[in-house]
Formats: sequence, structure tokens, C-alpha cells
Amino acid sequence: MATLSAISSPPWPNPRPAPNSDDFLPQSDPSDLSQTVDSLSLITEDDLHHQNPSPDPDPDPDSAVSAPAGLAPSPAAPPALPPKLLHVSFNQDHTCFAAGTGHGFRIYNCELFREIFRRDFGVGGGGGGGVGVVEMLFRCNILALVGGGPAPEYAPNKVMIWDDHQSRCIGDLTFRAAVRSVRLRRDRIVVVLEQTVFVYNFADMKLLHQIETIANPKGLCVVSQTAGSLVLVCPGLQKGQVRIEHYASKRTKFVMAHDSRIACFALSQDGKFLATASTKGTLIRVFNAVDGTLLQEVRRGADRAVIHSLAFSSTAQWLAVSSDKGTVHVFGLKVNSGSTGNDASESASDSSSVVTSSNSSRSFFRGVLPKYFSSEWSVAQYHLREGSPYIVAFGHEKNTVVILGMDGSFYRCQFDQVTGGEMTQLEYHNFLESQAS
Repeated sequence: MATLSAISSPPWPNPRPAPNSDDFLPQSDPSDLSQTVDSLSLITEDDLHHQNPSPDPDPDPDSAVSAPAGLAPSPAAPPALPPKLLHVSFNQDHTCFAAGTGHGFRIYNCELFREIFRRDFGVGGGGGGGVGVVEMLFRCNILALVGGGPAPEYAPNKVMIWDDHQSRCIGDLTFRAAVRSVRLRRDRIVVVLEQTVFVYNFADMKLLHQIETIANPKGLCVVSQTAGSLVLVCPGLQKGQVRIEHYASKRTKFVMAHDSRIACFALSQDGKFLATASTKGTLIRVFNAVDGTLLQEVRRGADRAVIHSLAFSSTAQWLAVSSDKGTVHVFGLKVNSGSTGNDASESASDSSSVVTSSNSSRSFFRGVLPKYFSSEWSVAQYHLREGSPYIVAFGHEKNTVVILGMDGSFYRCQFDQVTGGEMTQLEYHNFLESQAS
């Protein structure tokens, strides 16, 4: 198995407490980071093969070390167990995903599934190396890492900015509490603590905004990815409330999305639409992120469930939902975003036809029976092993979804937008057992 070992990052001095913040301790090298950010480059296949040459497939047999005469050769070492998975997440355009393990992190390609590269820390019997958060920045060489697991590589209260071209950390942010999640844009770094969200400028790592939230142990936060228009969504200060920050127009919008606590939310790529789910897990609500109006409500099921992820398709024609019930649902939406001309009219026509067909058999119930019977239900479903957490995103091929499990499973499935029903599995892999290409 090809393994790339990371060069140890230089030791960072202990930071001094910041006088004007209870949580943030500044620690970075802005000049070094800004130079790196200004020259972000894509991870290419040539770079990867140059960094990680494959083992010789046909080594010289004469060069092999033989056991001394009269001694039996040593038994082969048992195969290494897959590392413990601590974190898994998609990059911003869902072309790749990252996994944090008890030994380091790995990066994978989605469409043509393969492990692209890995960094294993604490090799050579040194222990440690756990990475609890890995946040990619599209497909470039910059990542954000946070230590995790029983033997973390970095302190859980530090965000390390990793440059994989240099195989080292080029900057860090230190806090007084554990980091729950990190979100990256090309111009911003967003760090989420249990009750605070910090927004930084990427080039010089200067703090731009600090937001107080209700208790947020899961680190819920999403940001739009459209250049020049930053929309950030995080929990508000009340149960069931979400806060929407529109930085271009300098407006803040609070939305009472649910009566129960917020369990999960997702933002469309352009920041126009917001989907939310509560801890009850039965209903998913879609809002206009600009004015906070409720646009649509869909039903996952009748019994309670833990919603693990929500995802919009690129044009906001579809919404995918995964939960602890082991089923991934795809819903047709009545909103449309990001398409122009014929594509927009085609997407709207496709979506409306699906939504109509999925509800036609129940339309006569409206106003007669309880709301449950007139709910909008999913167009397509895919059934997985119940109990394991899964996250979901839409693939780049038409009507495909990619599903990642904390058990190391990778699924790529396709749904029929006309007939609906059970999705067709196109691909399955256990990504913890894969080898770097």
C-alpha cells in the first residue's frame, strides 16, 4: 500500500491570551500565508505521482534479502487493520472528499473513485496523528486540519492551515475552546466553536466578524461559494432559529425554522436557498435565504430520525436527505437556481413534473385529512444499513448521488426522475481499504 508520510510541521510557540476576546488566541504568519494563498494551484495528477512514486511493480529478485541458511523465513506480517475514521466531508463542489483518521488524513476522487493521496502522521511507532476535521478548498493544495481522536496530531483547539505542496503547516489559529468545524472559501476561513463563529480574511488571517450562537456541539455552519457574495448560515440564539448573514449587503436575517432544536441545514451553492431539519427529523423546510420566507415543506417520514446531512443539487432542482434510519431520500423542489435559458426551463419542467406525479395520488386528501396525508414525499430512495451515519451529495452526472458512510462505505447511485422509487447502485467501495493511486 503506497503511503505518503508528511514532513513534520515546525513547532508553534505557545500563544499569549488575546486581551479582547474570550475564545480567540491569534497565532499565524500572515506574510507566509498570503504568499501561498495568492499562488493557489490545483492538485494535478503529475504532482501526485511526483510526490508519491508507485512501488516498483517488478523488483529485481536478486536484490531481495534472503534468510540465512538453516533458518526459516520470518512469517509475513498480518495485514494492517483499517484506521479508525474520525471525519468525512465533501469538498465545495463535491468532486472530492476528505477523511480524517486516527493516523492522519486521506483525499479521494468521487466521479472516478480512487484515493488520490494520504498523509500519515505519527509513523514509525511514534503514535498520535489523529485528525478530527479535514476541510478542503475545492481541489487546491490548501486544507484546514484540526486534531482529533484519542491521540490527536494537533491540539483540538487549533486550526492548522496545511499546504500540501510544502507538506507542512503554514499558519494556525488557536482558541480557548475546542474547534467543532471549519468552513473554507477562497477568501474566508470560518471557524466554529460550540457557541461562537469566527470569520477571518484568508490572505492575512485577520478577524472580520464574531457571532454568538446557541449551544452548537455539532459545529453547524454553511457558507455560499459564489465569488464576491458571501452568505453564512449558523444557529441563532434561540431554539429552532437560524441566522443568515449576507455580507455583500450587510444584512442579517433570523428565521424561526422549527419548534425543536436545529439538527442540520444546507445552503445552495449561490446562497439563495436554505434547507433545514430539526431534531425531530420528520419534516424538511426550504426557505428563501434572502428574505426568510418558507418556500416548501417536504416529509422524510412519520417517526423521529436523526438527520445527518442535507444537500442541494447544483441547480436547486433536487434536495437529498440522509438520516439514521438508513435511507437516503431525494425530493423534487419547486425552486430553481443557477440555470439560464433552455437549461432553466428544462430543469423547472422536469422538477414540476416529478413533484406533481409524486403528489397526484394524495392531492384529494388536502383539506380533508391531517397534514401528514397531504405531505410532499420523496421521489427516490436508497436503503442502507441502519444506524451508521451517512452524508450525501449530488454527483456531476445527471441524477446521481454520492453517499459516504462513517463505516468507510462509498456509494454512487442514480435515480429515475420520472418513475422514482429505489435508486440504482452504480458503484460501491470501502474507501478505508483503498490504495493511493
